[in-house]
Amino acid sequence: MRGTWLKSRCLALLHHVARMKDSIVMTKRGKPIARPASLRKSGSRPTLGSVSLIAHEDEAYYGTGQSWDGEAERPTFEG
Repeated sequence: MRGTWLKSRCLALLHHVARMKDSIVMTKRGKPIARPASLRKSGSRPTLGSVSLIAHEDEAYYGTGQSWDGEAERPTFEG
């Protein structure tokens, strides 16, 4: 399959999705692998600011709950 053909077909499908405010399911060997969808459907509200964080400290999101000493001596292996 030529790259130019694939590019034109992909662009045409994305244009259809955007114009129709719809989504399509892309499959590989009959199994769904992706679903390109329009970012804004008519009447929908913007997604910016739509996520609310529930933890009070960043540690709850980024920490593992275990201490770590980055300055600890590393074991040496002789071989």
